[in-house]
Amino acid sequence: MSIHGSFSPAEMNQDLDTRLRILIARQLGVDVGRVSDESLFLQDLGADWLDRHELVIAVEDQFGIQIADSVVDELNAVGDLILFVLDYPRH
Repeated sequence: MSIHGSFSPAEMNQDLDTRLRILIARQLGVDVGRVSDESLFLQDLGADWLDRHELVIAVEDQFGIQIADSVVDELNAVGDLILFVLDYPRH
């Protein structure tokens, strides 16, 4: 399974929260069990600036949203990103 691949049909049926956790784990090369709401991207998951940038691009592509640079700086924990995506206006 590719870290940067798309979701399989089975994964597309999972709820948004779970899909985001899987995407984060794949992008950062960590076990999905480590991806809790409280997990900090830098300290707990070992993501550097480039990792976070690539993660944001992957989230934008997979979920059809845009995340402003100013918002990215405020998304320090997995739960922050999940809440942002869940609250993103859908049309």
